Amino acid sequence: MGKHTKHLVWDWNGTLLDDIGAVIGATNASFAEIGFEQITLEQYRELYTVPVPKFYERLMGRLPTEDEWNMMDGAFHRHYWERAEACGLTEGAADLLAARQESGFTQSLLSLAPHEELIPIVRRHGIAERFVRMDGRTGGPSGKSGHMVRHLRALGDVSADRVVVIGDAADDAVAAAHVGAKAVLYTGGSHSRASLEKAGVPVVDSLAEAVAVADELV
Repeated sequence: MGKHTKHLVWDWNGTLLDDIGAVIGATNASFAEIGFEQITLEQYRELYTVPVPKFYERLMGRLPTEDEWNMMDGAFHRHYWERAEACGLTEGAADLLAARQESGFTQSLLSLAPHEELIPIVRRHGIAERFVRMDGRTGGPSGKSGHMVRHLRALGDVSADRVVVIGDAADDAVAAAHVGAKAVLYTGGSHSRASLEKAGVPVVDSLAEAVAVADELV
């Protein structure tokens, strides 16, 4: 790929996959099981954070116990994966990925979704061939920074200062900064614009704008 080649690292959930409706539905279905009040999209975007137990702390006023967390996490993922198959790609995503590949620039996919769940769903959407590498979570820390280190290392000769991470969460910007890369954050996913702007990186309202801004950054 070469150290001087521009490279995009895409996030999946809430970025390329338009799944915020499934996330809210799964969140409220799991909340119903554990006796929490239902939450709106706006409330979710204001409160959501990574690591996810901190999100529940904002709701509960305390961190969940290990048993509570295991129950909450299990309930959410059970309801989420029931809904995820019905989710489509974000508007314009397929064309942007194809154009990027045809331009000769490289791109990869890094997600905190479980690796064994991520790869099949990306393939079902017909875009797997657009990426030089796809990595989901295989254990380790709950945040993205450690996974980003391993992802870039696996890419080989890509220089971090030529990388732009495109995601929908503040954690994407944190992970990018951790390895010396740039980031652009998209407002269509898990965070409000106001919370994304606190990350100190460009914030955009479409993936087309995200790619345009990324090209200006490197």
